[in-house]
Amino acid sequence: MSVAYSGAVSKREAEVLALLGAHLSNAEIAAHLHLSVRTVENHVSSLLRKCGVADRRELGKLAGQGSAEPDGIAALPAPLTTFIGRTAERERLLEALRAARLVTLVGPGGVGKTRLAAEAAGSAQGSFPSGGAFVDLVPVSEAYVAQAVAAALGVTERPDQHLHEAIAERLGDGRALLILDNCEHVIDTVARFAEQTLSRCPGTRILATSRERLGVPGERTLALLPFPPASATAAPVPLTTHAELLFLDRATAADPGFTADPATLRLLCARLDGMPLAIELAAARVAALGADGLLAALDDRLRLLAGGRGADERHRSLRAVIGWSHELLDGEERALFRRLAVFAGPFDLDAVVAVSPGVARSAAADVLGRLTDKSLVTVHRRSGADRWRLLETVRAYAAERLDTAGEAEAVRELHLEWAAGMAANLETALDGRAAGSWRDDFDAVADNLRAALARAPDVPGDVPHRLARALGHLMYARRFLMEALGHYETAARRAPTPLEAVADLRAASDCTYAIGDAGQQPFGMLLEAAGRAREAGDSDLTAITLASAVSIACRHHAGFEEEIPHARKLELLAEARAAGDTADPVVAAHLAAAAAWIANEDGSATDATPAATDGDGEWADPAPVAAAVEAARASGDPVLVSAALDTAAFAALGAGRRRHARRVAGERLSLLESLPRHAPDACPEIVDIFRMALYSSLGVGDLPAALDVARQAMDDDLVGGSYLAAAQMITPLVLAGRFDEALTLEAAVWEGWQRVGRPFGAQLSAPVGALSLAHGLRGDDDASRLWRSRALNPPDRQRYGQFMAFADVRLALHHGRFDNAAELVETALIGRSSSATAPYREAVAAELAVAAALPGAADRLTATSIGENKWAAACLARARGRLYEDEGQLHTAVVVWERIDARFERACTLLLLPTRADEGMRELAELGCMPPKT
Repeated sequence: MSVAYSGAVSKREAEVLALLGAHLSNAEIAAHLHLSVRTVENHVSSLLRKCGVADRRELGKLAGQGSAEPDGIAALPAPLTTFIGRTAERERLLEALRAARLVTLVGPGGVGKTRLAAEAAGSAQGSFPSGGAFVDLVPVSEAYVAQAVAAALGVTERPDQHLHEAIAERLGDGRALLILDNCEHVIDTVARFAEQTLSRCPGTRILATSRERLGVPGERTLALLPFPPASATAAPVPLTTHAELLFLDRATAADPGFTADPATLRLLCARLDGMPLAIELAAARVAALGADGLLAALDDRLRLLAGGRGADERHRSLRAVIGWSHELLDGEERALFRRLAVFAGPFDLDAVVAVSPGVARSAAADVLGRLTDKSLVTVHRRSGADRWRLLETVRAYAAERLDTAGEAEAVRELHLEWAAGMAANLETALDGRAAGSWRDDFDAVADNLRAALARAPDVPGDVPHRLARALGHLMYARRFLMEALGHYETAARRAPTPLEAVADLRAASDCTYAIGDAGQQPFGMLLEAAGRAREAGDSDLTAITLASAVSIACRHHAGFEEEIPHARKLELLAEARAAGDTADPVVAAHLAAAAAWIANEDGSATDATPAATDGDGEWADPAPVAAAVEAARASGDPVLVSAALDTAAFAALGAGRRRHARRVAGERLSLLESLPRHAPDACPEIVDIFRMALYSSLGVGDLPAALDVARQAMDDDLVGGSYLAAAQMITPLVLAGRFDEALTLEAAVWEGWQRVGRPFGAQLSAPVGALSLAHGLRGDDDASRLWRSRALNPPDRQRYGQFMAFADVRLALHHGRFDNAAELVETALIGRSSSATAPYREAVAAELAVAAALPGAADRLTATSIGENKWAAACLARARGRLYEDEGQLHTAVVVWERIDARFERACTLLLLPTRADEGMRELAELGCMPPKT
């Protein structure tokens, strides 16, 4: 659909939206899609939120604005001139695309590969309902091919998801077309990219243009040759060749009164070897020279190239035409022409003036217009203001002229200064311009900025350092996260002073969280930064950086190959305290946070002592944690406040105070709006806030809150939008019994997981186990076993199988499989009691012990703590109702299930109440589940 939404609309939601547009009621939609009415209501509520409208009538209008047309090929160049000839070649190219997944259009520069590819892509758009993109690789270096594709597709990176993975997820399994134009200078990188993309995205086709084939298995190549010459004759016959028609069309555009006899045109095109670009360059001169003068000039120029053969001769002919056109320029035209060679991509008039000192803006505009009239410069019309560019063959010639003139170094320095200034301007505009407008402006110059930095010497220097740091910032804001990290590391190497390097290393450290690498890498960067701060004599910055390293070592210890010894952390904290001035609020906040993490680690912040409760009996933060939170608030920095609050949440979880941890997570969520979105210093907190908010909501059994957090994360521009973000919605949906909604995410999660090589982490263990549970509760044992095998695939079963242990027990309880009930109960009790899954595992294990009449079931039921978890409380109430045949306990369970929207569990509990059993049976049927056997 062409309507823009504030969040990701699932396939099922899109179906519901379309039926709303057809004015169907919820009941009619439910019957049409074979869903329950309640599920349809949930989809409608989700659509209201995502689409930002007030009622279903507005949703119906929105559905009417949608389009069944394919998404289209993004960034496809709009033709500025008539397409002449090549009709047969276009049809052959389209046929090749129907037959092969990778087609490479091969031919020399200037033969018209780009134009033919664009024409074919435009004709084929209807065959690619998943859309695609046209990617101009001319200004792109080998390191940035993926970024160029991502920019064209509108794709960004997410934490734990690199750019290649995000591209594969965007393309998916549907039919999409990527046009990779001008691959010859990055051919090895393009070949790898093409092979990876085609293997991950079975519906994708790639059309490449290059001077040589990519060499990828399954590649089909089509050679594009110059226009064939006509018969060698000077007889006045009608125009018969595409070359002549092209020349006449372009010459008439340059001079509407142009006329020439067919024989002269034929000779001209023969002299130009039928090369389309050479024909266009020559035709641009007819207004000044006329056909006969043009033929005489070309004859003199091209005679120098006699003796060549084949395609190389034709390409030399093209270079000769460019050279001849260059000789016809006046002095100021030549000077500007060669300076334009420094631009790797499109440029505007301001950029031209920046590399032309002493040239007035009006004069630069005039000369640029004359070069455009002569076809040496082309207009580049995409989104935003008009820009210009040199075709690659022309730019290569201009670069030779620049070197010959001895101006290359000076002009490149001017280009570097321009790039640094442009990057600074884009940084300033980050918070004051609409996101789409800023991104378009940035994408238009990004390749030029990268090229300027790549050409600068890799040594400390003010201008390249400023550009590298700005590119780190800009790439982070653009969500090219790996590239942002690389630029910050480059900035640290090129920093003119140690203090500048400290800022760059700290930014690089923060960026690592955006790529899912919290732990070893940022810790090392911070230690290096502390050394540079010490070198600069800045004791406060030394203290801040060392304290940050201590906090990382405690807070993200799972990210280390070998955990940092406790003694080493104490040593670093002592060094930080000795260096810093605690009267400085920021220094004090960092030191207090590090001390709180140390206290959490050694247990002094989680002891259940009287000092750990306030006068009302509520949990009060232990002294080190309270000091950290107070110091952070005094600093006024929401990033520091969030980090300090996390120490409080961690201490509360360690003491079994899940409700307090949940309140702290809620406060951190409220800080999100005050955290900067474009700078990486807030990145660690943004990532962790969503993770801990979901974790803590599940920890207390508040399923609606957990689902709301998961949806917020899904819609977030940094952490959302990926298959991982979608996966986080599955667990609360399954626990709530919203199986239809959970299973609509199943394919996206599985396909995304497969495309990235199935890297399994803790963030996937619960969702994968929940999918096994959902299928099992619906009676699909094969699917349940399949997802169970995936959940237990990692070698660390104890760590990754905790939710699966809960699922195994719940399925045994539902299906009355009691043969190994005792073993399942014991397995469910393995694991940290402070984990989010512990209350679920322990409560359902107690209920299984009751249902299976295991010895000591009553004692186990009494000994099991609900752990401040509502789901566990309801489960234990139901277990007591079973054991003691206490309808009051069952009614209590029903009320709690209703409060947390646990529909499946509520229905199962109703079956145990004789007067409400029919109600329970109806609700289970709506959920697609068979009644339990116990």
